[in-house]
Amino acid sequence: MFRIFKHYMPRSLVLPGLAEGLILFGSVYVGMMLGSVGSNPVEKLVVGALWTRALPYALIMFLLMSAMGLYVRGMREDLRGILFRLGAALLLGFMLISGVLALAPSMAIGEEALSAVFALSAAGLLLCRALAFRLGAHDPLKRRIVVVGTGQVASQIEKSLRRKVDWLDMMLVGYLEIPGEQRVVRESKVLAADPDRSLQEFVHNNRVDEIVVAVDDRRRSFPTEELLACKMRGIEVIDLMTFMEKATGKINLDQLKPSSILFADGFRRALFKGRLRRTFDLVLSISMLLATVPIMLFAATAILIESRGRGPVLYRQVRVGRFGRPFEILKFRSMRVDAECGGKAQWATANDPRVTTVGAVLRKTRIDELPQLINVVRGDMSFVGPRPERPEFVEELKRTIPFYDLRHSVNPGITGWAQIRYRYGSSETDAKEKLQYDLYYIKNSSIFLDTMIMLDTIEVTLWGKGAR
Repeated sequence: MFRIFKHYMPRSLVLPGLAEGLILFGSVYVGMMLGSVGSNPVEKLVVGALWTRALPYALIMFLLMSAMGLYVRGMREDLRGILFRLGAALLLGFMLISGVLALAPSMAIGEEALSAVFALSAAGLLLCRALAFRLGAHDPLKRRIVVVGTGQVASQIEKSLRRKVDWLDMMLVGYLEIPGEQRVVRESKVLAADPDRSLQEFVHNNRVDEIVVAVDDRRRSFPTEELLACKMRGIEVIDLMTFMEKATGKINLDQLKPSSILFADGFRRALFKGRLRRTFDLVLSISMLLATVPIMLFAATAILIESRGRGPVLYRQVRVGRFGRPFEILKFRSMRVDAECGGKAQWATANDPRVTTVGAVLRKTRIDELPQLINVVRGDMSFVGPRPERPEFVEELKRTIPFYDLRHSVNPGITGWAQIRYRYGSSETDAKEKLQYDLYYIKNSSIFLDTMIMLDTIEVTLWGKGAR
């Protein structure tokens, strides 16, 4: 697990990503040399400042691959699905680069070399992905984890990490028992204690990379000195909340305490960061507003035709913003005019009968949320942040879910970490689960994480995930 700008990234994504970046960059150099028939290839490489062609090509392809979901955390696709997405990214990249880069001669690869560059890229990327997929299942390449504790706290690890993909980068060696602690974890995973060997010796003999401290009561016989000795030897020693944050991309509410927030590395709002984020929001939202005018006009026309001119095109609803301030959110109307004729707020549900035919398409493609770009320009929202909820739901959830109000310490967003990592929420249980992702975002917020979320949002939209 790597930490990039405070955001935890699995090795299974970072290492293939670096390798594929080098493949894309190098493909331009090799392809240009192969395409330099009848000329001096060395002169072409040096005089032509080839990196000005290789870098934009690699960046465009990398963004397209990200948008296709090839760098999504916890992707469940098999090798066939991965190769299909990779093929789609290469096809789109070929069409885009053939059309766009021709307008910029200084960055153009050239017709004679373009086919060679893409052929090399395709071969290299296919090989890299197939190799990463095969090697990912091999235990010797995984980070070996030992958990100190066998009680209720320790049992949360296997309860939370149930899917095979959750263990893609790591392997649970087992649990070390603390004297006097009740066994709740699987008996087969409890490691036999050897009184003649220290924890340091055990860690060395079993090639342990990381120790997770998950003890029910640390006031009992807690091996402080042995853990310190392991840490001084270079073994990472972390608590359960940090481990779960790294492994799942969310903050475990059951382990969260006020002191965890007060003294944590994160949950800060610097003035410079606020201004940078606002500039980022304005540039992106205004650009997208201009680019999506035809789509929004088409959506407005479709709503008017379906409703025969009756009812508003835009839906206005009060939501809770930063510091609990209410604001009026704008969306294309996707439900019947009488969707809440009783005046009582209702959760959206799967196959909601209140959704119109046009509205279902708008929701599936997220077009209904495009008017929220106006909210971003106004300053009511950011492009990325927690989903804004209705005041009626917020008051109810604040009473039942601890730390729920912390999500209002930042601007709500059109998209967000919780929106791309969890399905559409329609209950208190869903709200609690999504809060754990929102807290991770607030704690580790950065422009890098915002960029990752936006790229993942494209993938979510393209593949129609989570919409209702």
